[in-house]
Amino acid sequence: MKNNNTDMTVGNPIRHIILFALPALIGNIFQQVYNLADSVIVGRFVGADALAAVGATSSITFLFFALCNGIGSGGGIIVSQFYGAHDDENVKKSIVTTGIIMLIVPVLFGLIGFISAESFMRLLSTPEVILHDATSYIRYMCVGLLFVSLYNYITSMLRALGDSKSPLYFLILSAVINVFLDILLVYNFKMGIRGAAIATILSQFIAAASCGIYAYKINPFFKLKKDDIEFVPDLAKKVIRLGVPLSLQFGLIAISAMAVQRIVNDYGTVVVAAFTATNRIEQLIHQPYTTLSASIATFCGQNYGAKKLDRVRDGYRKGLLIMVCITVVMVISMQLFGGAITSLFVSDSEIIELGARGLRITSIFYIALGMIYVVRGVLNGLGDAFFALFNGIVEVVGRFTIPILFTHYLGMGAIGIWVSSGVVWFLSGSTAWLRLLTSFLLKKNPYSSTSRPS
Repeated sequence: MKNNNTDMTVGNPIRHIILFALPALIGNIFQQVYNLADSVIVGRFVGADALAAVGATSSITFLFFALCNGIGSGGGIIVSQFYGAHDDENVKKSIVTTGIIMLIVPVLFGLIGFISAESFMRLLSTPEVILHDATSYIRYMCVGLLFVSLYNYITSMLRALGDSKSPLYFLILSAVINVFLDILLVYNFKMGIRGAAIATILSQFIAAASCGIYAYKINPFFKLKKDDIEFVPDLAKKVIRLGVPLSLQFGLIAISAMAVQRIVNDYGTVVVAAFTATNRIEQLIHQPYTTLSASIATFCGQNYGAKKLDRVRDGYRKGLLIMVCITVVMVISMQLFGGAITSLFVSDSEIIELGARGLRITSIFYIALGMIYVVRGVLNGLGDAFFALFNGIVEVVGRFTIPILFTHYLGMGAIGIWVSSGVVWFLSGSTAWLRLLTSFLLKKNPYSSTSRPS
């Protein structure tokens, strides 16, 4: 059986981007099935309070996942650039060095999260009626943080090599197992939120283990000998230099989500449940953009390593065109079917109506959301990770200030939460586009030679 690695330094850019993004998109959608299965089954079989409890933890769990996954993404940038430069030895060394780091980081953050779970939830003004369940759910997720991080690490390495197909097969399997375990533990065994959390942990373990074994047996860069198992300090510094800004960017976004969640919690369980439902839906909306961004980052990383800057620019233009097409479809879908989609999560008419209204509002801003992902993909592929941190700061400032402005000072009430989300996307997207416009598109190369693998 041959490996699925792809050299993107030759061939049609738009073909590479689409063929890479499609399997990754399917995989990310199946990954979201974990969250959707938890939400739908908990909401339907346990109740609205339980759904609100799961939703109230989303920003906290995202924070810890993001802090870990940023390091893996930094390693992926290094691997893609070495692969584009056809430096196979350093590809292997980068995979090993990143892997060692990824064994340490999630254990550390998981321990912090487990100990501090209740404090985090109280900091977010979580309603007392759901505090116990929310705290319990976070602690289970922290136990499973290592499995989630290892799967995403392996995925980052494979995708950096142009292989977005292999992780998909095992993710589909684990997603199906997750749904089965959700039904078994939550519905049949009446384990409530605890059952949903255990189902997710076991499923992520299966994804990580199976994908790792497959990569070792099939991909030549994972066929490591004893001499290959070496921690290289210089490579570790590069991984950390690129990964930490990405982690901080993701972390800042998570912190900003926590700020929004606190405002949401002040409006009671109906608004919390509606926001949870729309948040789960918009996690799916993010997936085409996320996979497009990852595809562009891999394409740009490989071509930057090969010193083919014209192909990098062409990749940006083709990615932008694909993003616009995706956006048109999703905006129409949310405008016409937002209520029907929200009703998958709850049967309460008040929650459905509020959720549908929120989706119609935020969908107007999807073009700005898409711009964020396209530009970040280009800049990440070039190793400009520090701008990702700056862009995250813009987003966190917006999420701390704009929701308060709209909900309280402008008198919009709860609906201002959804309006503010769209406005923050617009601000962040505009900042990202201006960064690209004033440097890369004007053919000024702001990236030093140290950005490339040496």
